[in-house]
Amino acid sequence: MAEHCMDAIVELIDIVRTLRSPEGCSWDRKQTVESLCPYMLEEAYEVADAIEKKDMNLLRAELGDLLLHVIMSAMICEEGGMFSLKDVVNGISMKLVRRHPHVFGKNRDDLSPEEVEKQWEAIKAFEKKKEGFFSSVPSGMPALQTAWRIQQRASEVGFDWPDASGAKSKIFEEFEEFEAAIENGDTDAQKIEFGDILFSIVNYCRLLGLEPEAVLRMSNTKFIERFTQMERILAESGCSLDESDTDMMENAWDKAKFL
Repeated sequence: MAEHCMDAIVELIDIVRTLRSPEGCSWDRKQTVESLCPYMLEEAYEVADAIEKKDMNLLRAELGDLLLHVIMSAMICEEGGMFSLKDVVNGISMKLVRRHPHVFGKNRDDLSPEEVEKQWEAIKAFEKKKEGFFSSVPSGMPALQTAWRIQQRASEVGFDWPDASGAKSKIFEEFEEFEAAIENGDTDAQKIEFGDILFSIVNYCRLLGLEPEAVLRMSNTKFIERFTQMERILAESGCSLDESDTDMMENAWDKAKFL
């Protein structure tokens, strides 16, 4: 199994190397790690989308696309004399061993998933030797995911609500502060307070055992599907979206709920 997998990866590396060669593809040859970065992020989201849809054939394809970007980015760095794909693989292998001392260390421990995560973060913070508890949280993540990760990290040292009810009450408290900012006509305060509302909702979501990024993606998908049904219903009645008024769209929307 492992041998066949390695053969397939070697073949993919050879293909990418050919594409990057002078005799290869002009588009692939001109790419840099910077130019590929948006595409890599897009592929990561497409992997998440396939997982959400529970479509294993799609997931297989999207994981392949993501793997391609990892290999190509590493190859570009190798061409520039920075590091090689082998360095990337060796680096993650050593990291996994270092951050799982309960598995690879002298004294094996049967840790819970929560204890493993806390140990991982402690070792990560020690290795990076950065100032600040949240230094391990990447700054480039989407804001929703960042909020969830910040709250998750804070909970590891006990800075958390005892249960979800406290976080729920906080949402209403933040709404009141936002309403006060509206009444005062303070636009700067409105931005801050509405951000606090979103942050509190993420916290409530986390304490309910839900991942905000995942549940919001589900709502986005549901809205798109229902809107598409509404558009179809309108089209069947001889109207386009541009030709429909609000009442027509609301009626079609209500019908779409039951389809």
